[in-house]
Amino acid sequence: MTVRAALVGLATVVLVACGGGGDSSNVSTAGVPDLEENLPGFGPVLSADQATYEYTIPVGAGDALDAGEPLSILPRSLTTTVGQTIRIVNEDTRGHSVGPWFVSARATLRQEFTTPGSYEGLCTVHPSGEFVLQVLPR
Repeated sequence: MTVRAALVGLATVVLVACGGGGDSSNVSTAGVPDLEENLPGFGPVLSADQATYEYTIPVGAGDALDAGEPLSILPRSLTTTVGQTIRIVNEDTRGHSVGPWFVSARATLRQEFTTPGSYEGLCTVHPSGEFVLQVLPR
């Protein structure tokens, strides 16, 4: 089994076990450097310099969670359109779940939205514990 297959399988198990909704085929290891997956409904972002939506998970976010501090780094829900992009930079020393994605420690996720749909799942950096993404047609 390749490392990529093992990571995708692990991410799928974690998302499903934690009650992640939506289509579980939308689980990605995109936060793992050099292992970005192009999921159904998502495509690669060719420019690392620009994204429609940008979020940074700071160093210490995991420690803050352990101390019981609620984090609100991303919104609970995001409505976007096909062609727009998201970038999530995880500066923390641990990985975090953000809806359909898992962003590894000290990694960056970049995705372009290519297909309309609704994607939801666990979010460790929002007090609700959820992230809902609605992608609308252009």
